[in-house]
Amino acid sequence: MKRRRGSPPEPGSLRAWAAENKALCCRWRAVRCLGTGGLAARELRQLRQRRGGFEELLQRMQVVIAVLPAALPTLPLELTVLYNSLLFAMGAPDSAMEGESEEIRQGLLRVLEACGVCGQDLSIEELWQKVLQEVTAEKLQESVHRLGALQAAWWLAASCLGSTTSLFRLLSHPEDLGRPRCSKGENELLSLLKAWRVPAERAFLPLVQSTENLKEILCTTAAFLQGLQELEAGNFPTALSLLQEATGGFCSKNVLAQIYTCLGCCTQQMGKPQTALQYLRRALQVDFQCLPALSHVAAVYHELGEVDAELQALALLYEALGKNPPAAPSSSPDLLIRTEILVRTPILASLLRRRHPSEVKYLLAQRCLQGERVADAVEHYLDLLALLQEGLQQQVTLGDGSALPRIPEVFLEAASALEQAGRHQDAIAVCEEVISRTTDLVPRVLRVEERLEQTECLSRGAGLLSREKESLRCLTWRAAGYLHQGWAWAKLGESKEAITQFSRCLGDLLRVQLREPGVEPAENLLPEVEVLQKIRLLSLIGRGAQFLELGRHKEALLDFQHGLQISPGDPAAASYLVQALWKLNRKQEAAARWQKLSQSRAGEDEGQGRPCPLYLASCAKQAAFPHGEALASSVRGYLGPAGRDPPS
Repeated sequence: MKRRRGSPPEPGSLRAWAAENKALCCRWRAVRCLGTGGLAARELRQLRQRRGGFEELLQRMQVVIAVLPAALPTLPLELTVLYNSLLFAMGAPDSAMEGESEEIRQGLLRVLEACGVCGQDLSIEELWQKVLQEVTAEKLQESVHRLGALQAAWWLAASCLGSTTSLFRLLSHPEDLGRPRCSKGENELLSLLKAWRVPAERAFLPLVQSTENLKEILCTTAAFLQGLQELEAGNFPTALSLLQEATGGFCSKNVLAQIYTCLGCCTQQMGKPQTALQYLRRALQVDFQCLPALSHVAAVYHELGEVDAELQALALLYEALGKNPPAAPSSSPDLLIRTEILVRTPILASLLRRRHPSEVKYLLAQRCLQGERVADAVEHYLDLLALLQEGLQQQVTLGDGSALPRIPEVFLEAASALEQAGRHQDAIAVCEEVISRTTDLVPRVLRVEERLEQTECLSRGAGLLSREKESLRCLTWRAAGYLHQGWAWAKLGESKEAITQFSRCLGDLLRVQLREPGVEPAENLLPEVEVLQKIRLLSLIGRGAQFLELGRHKEALLDFQHGLQISPGDPAAASYLVQALWKLNRKQEAAARWQKLSQSRAGEDEGQGRPCPLYLASCAKQAAFPHGEALASSVRGYLGPAGRDPPS
């Protein structure tokens, strides 16, 4: 006998579908109980990839029921199979939870159809409101509420916190509607989630992941996501409270370590470094493979100025990165919807960014150089140069947050460390590498704007270097290479070779033509222009000092005068100028300048403007005037005991 069109499916069909749903759930539970190793793990992956057979079951059901009007007796089974199918779809490794779930929408439309209501033109939010108004049957409400939990997971994954909050207002039990949604200071979404009454699971309609479990994951996710949003907005006390709430939720060790890491970052920004260290250590105790926590530990120690502890943390991080390739998140294989697949935000990715070993090696080298641990700095820089020359720099992220500067700057810092270690020939060789690689990138003439407001804001906003600015940087690096070579040859006692290199540096700088030349306050200059001025000053001082060594006092005097035009009041250039005047027997003028220099040192703070790059630090040290006490004694003797004015 044929079934009449429009009638519900045969009871035998319903029983068969229900039995198949139950069998699939039992198979899933049996496999996951075997553990995570060997065959069980492979079986779990296969089940996830095939959605455990629920998708096929749902499709076969829909072939039959699509031609029939939705019927209330069949909807609980239909929505249960849909729920199980979507769990596998959302929990799949390649799941992209973006936009709206068309399957959830179609399920809601089936519910409205069974209630005799049309909702095709409604938005998903309006559809939920309409469904929850129309559905009164208890068994159907249970199925709809379970689908609501999946909708919440979908929205949380898209950071749609407002939509999730509105949904759980609708899912609130009628008896709770008259009560306050949350007490003062309590988070509304968390309050609604905790108060939500989870529908009971029916033995004849089993689920592959219980709604009770899903509720716990939603609570943890909501606290974690909102904490991250508040952290990004700078609302640190609120972020702290929400992240602390998340630590008490249901999640894997991997996610718990991530939450503790975020708590460490939050308290660090609140000016509580010791508390930050406690949270970061807790993250490492929970999951010792949470290496971003160790990276943040080093950053906190750097902030505290505890160099030994910072270097120890960086050394441990470098060692761990060498041993452990990026690991897959450690999560329960039997859970399809997990916190880690729902919390994927840019700020979390930024806070948990895994550093490349080259970045960590650079930080070790940089911190040692800054702390004047020259031997250690040289060792780390040489290791780093070997890594970079092997081509590993292509694997290093040079975007926001990267510790590694541009590769030529790394070479120049290495040269600086080698110079301070007395390895001048090695420093010369490293600088030659920089010079040779930038030569073809520097134009014959380079015209640039001088002032900050003309170009800097635009380049920062775009986040990309213009061709003009990139050429300027290449020229800066090559000039710095010549500068380092000049000082290295000077230390080797080769004054003529040193003068040649300083002259090449100054010749390179003549390629730069400022479109609006003039004396600008340091804070208004482009950073690149300010660095060029510093290089020019150090090169003039270096060449002038070598001219003095060779007895070419007039040429030295011109270099020191030019240096003071670039940087009026520079103590090194002014001191060398006094010495040049003294050697030229212009003692009256020398004494007057010495007195002026002494007064300016007593009344003004040094170090105005931006700090010079680390790769220029050794050159700045070498440029310091070495004969201050001897020259001061000579000038005081000339002026007499009372320090009278120079004789006219």
